[in-house]
Amino acid sequence: MSSPRIISLLKGKCPKCETGDVFKTKGNLFLFQMPVMNETCPHCAHKFEREPGFFWGAMYVSYALAVAEMVSVFVAWSVLLPDAAYDYKIIVLFISVLVLLIFPNFRLSRIIWMYFFTKKEA
Repeated sequence: MSSPRIISLLKGKCPKCETGDVFKTKGNLFLFQMPVMNETCPHCAHKFEREPGFFWGAMYVSYALAVAEMVSVFVAWSVLLPDAAYDYKIIVLFISVLVLLIFPNFRLSRIIWMYFFTKKEA
């Protein structure tokens, strides 16, 4: 995947034209508002959900993202606080990070999943 394609992925752009936004809203954890996804690209009309249940696979991507985040938190904890005990504090930290990153993981996992299965138009 080329660098501009990765930038488009991280910005949440359509995998087909890399111009239109995939999500209408980003969601708000504190107001309990889920991110709202466009059904089609506002720029090229590419349909995001190819078939019913298409985004079930995005759950695996979301799981991988969460594992990577928890490993990062653990490594940061170990490096920054080498003498700290591994008690309930690290569990609270893990849960806090997971809760704060629910919506970014949701959005990013769906976008990554779409990019796996969609080629950019020429």
